Amino acid sequence: ACTGIENIDEAITLLEQNNWDLVAAINGVIPQENGILQSEYSGETLHGPAYGPASHSTEASSAPSSSSAFRHVVPSRQIVERQPRMLDFRVEYRDRNVDVVLEDSSTVGDIKHILENELQIPASKMLLKGWKTGDVDDSTVLKTLHLPKNNSLYVLTPDLPPPSSSHAGALQESLNQNFMLIITHREVQREYNLNFSGSSTIQEVKRNVYDLTSIPVRHQLWEGWPPSATDDSMTLALSGVTFPCHRLTVGRRSSPVQTREQSEEQCTDVHMVSDSDGDDFEDATEFGVDDGEMFGVASSALRKSPMMPENAENEGDALLQFTAEFSSRYGDCHPVYFIGSLEAAFQEAFYGKARDRKLLAIYLHHDESVLTNVFCSQMLCAESIVSYLSQNFITWAWDMTKEANRARFLTMCTRHFGSVVAQTIRTQKTDQFPLFLIIMGKRSSNEVLNVIQGNTTVDELMMRLMAAMEIFSAQQQEDIKDEDEREARENVKREQDEAYRISLEADRAKREAQEREMAEQFRLEQIRKEQEEEREAIRLSLEQSLPPEPKEESTESVSKLRIRTPSGEFFERRFLASSKLQVVFDFVASKGYPWEEYKLLGTFPRRDVTQLDPNKSLLEVKLYPQETLFLEAKE
Repeated sequence: ACTGIENIDEAITLLEQNNWDLVAAINGVIPQENGILQSEYSGETLHGPAYGPASHSTEASSAPSSSSAFRHVVPSRQIVERQPRMLDFRVEYRDRNVDVVLEDSSTVGDIKHILENELQIPASKMLLKGWKTGDVDDSTVLKTLHLPKNNSLYVLTPDLPPPSSSHAGALQESLNQNFMLIITHREVQREYNLNFSGSSTIQEVKRNVYDLTSIPVRHQLWEGWPPSATDDSMTLALSGVTFPCHRLTVGRRSSPVQTREQSEEQCTDVHMVSDSDGDDFEDATEFGVDDGEMFGVASSALRKSPMMPENAENEGDALLQFTAEFSSRYGDCHPVYFIGSLEAAFQEAFYGKARDRKLLAIYLHHDESVLTNVFCSQMLCAESIVSYLSQNFITWAWDMTKEANRARFLTMCTRHFGSVVAQTIRTQKTDQFPLFLIIMGKRSSNEVLNVIQGNTTVDELMMRLMAAMEIFSAQQQEDIKDEDEREARENVKREQDEAYRISLEADRAKREAQEREMAEQFRLEQIRKEQEEEREAIRLSLEQSLPPEPKEESTESVSKLRIRTPSGEFFERRFLASSKLQVVFDFVASKGYPWEEYKLLGTFPRRDVTQLDPNKSLLEVKLYPQETLFLEAKE
């Protein structure tokens, strides 16, 4: 109804291109928010949506179905004039919301430039999230994303520390931050980029500028300090300068008369700068660091305490001091140094499971090298380097400044890597430090993959780390394969052992069950035999206690009883009519039918004789002169 597209396949294709977002698909087909329809003949301008009502779609719908999916249904003989489509963005950053309105021909980078001015955050530090089509880069044109008119995005700044909730926490955080002061020397139109911690004072900044420009502090004329920066003893964190970058301008204060002493002092200042290792500082610019950064860091480093105590007995304690001193000099954004001996670092990096193993990076520091401060502040503390090292390396450090510590490391190096590597490090000159050793653990030895010297750039350092990681990854995959095969063999062996153990247990259980069954059968057989023996003894006793059977020609009254067994057999006997009924019961029991288990029944009338008084005579119970009885087992 909105687009005039009647081809189902075409409609489904558009929906799939927009991840089944109906609004985005329709906006992609009809990008005009308020289209302008102009008559071809009359020149009349018609304002309204870019699609016509259903009554005007008859002619347009007759077009072939293979026409472009981005056609617009308009009244006949009218032409749509394409107007720029405006997009609204609501961008959220922490507790702020920024509204941005742009044409769809703009790029993602244009949004970042607007946000840079609004949020005072460098565009390079921003991660713009919330795109429905996934992550995009700065060159992506908004039109290609098929966005709706209203959009919600949010900004992440993982490279910038989060704000603290309390004032004390915020102050401490500011003191730990590194501020970049971009200082322009007005007379020579030269710019210096100086890094200072938040705890540095304004006086220290001015002294460093004096080292660079030869303008004494008392003759410096500044522009750009915040109004709150009223005292040179104030720290940068409290002065109100903009984080992370702040621009300043310095020039020489005009003086009507310059005394001879001042001129000599100025010349001395210039001579002090020129007497320093100029070649070294010139070389520093080759790897992306200007003179300002070199002087700004080096001048403050001269007053620092040693990175590591000399002749430290415990390597862990020495590494704790190294980490603390490194943080105080270069900030908290630095590699996480392993605290412990070199042997413990080997154990952590190389001797776990193959999937958990990492490369070992050994950082060798030297305070007397002109490259050290630049390498630490610009390369080793770069976010990308820190992140890559933390994910793929165990990083261990040592200070080679003191001769005793140097000799101790060379001894460790000889023991773990061999004399060749130790000799290579021993021949390194002071100005070639700091060194970065990349170690890979192998089955039988430890191999030094790379020795990186201090005169490098961030990109080159990252490339060499990644190259070492590629070599390690190939070796790690082989180790993982070998370990998996070994574990598979061990699992098969364990399964076989377990199956054998279960089989033994089943056989033992079966044997024990058979033994128990045989023992039970034997016990029951014994009981049965004892019961039979007991019954036989009772039967014999009863048989012997029976009175003798009277003869047929006896002068006394005789009762003749015929008894039928449950099996259908009969047995007969004569009894004196005066005999008690108990004698009949004993006779039946002597034949193997005890009256406790069987009952004796009469025929006519049917009666249970065993219920009668056993002390009565046969004559009294009417079993005279003859009677037929039958035995029946009791329930």
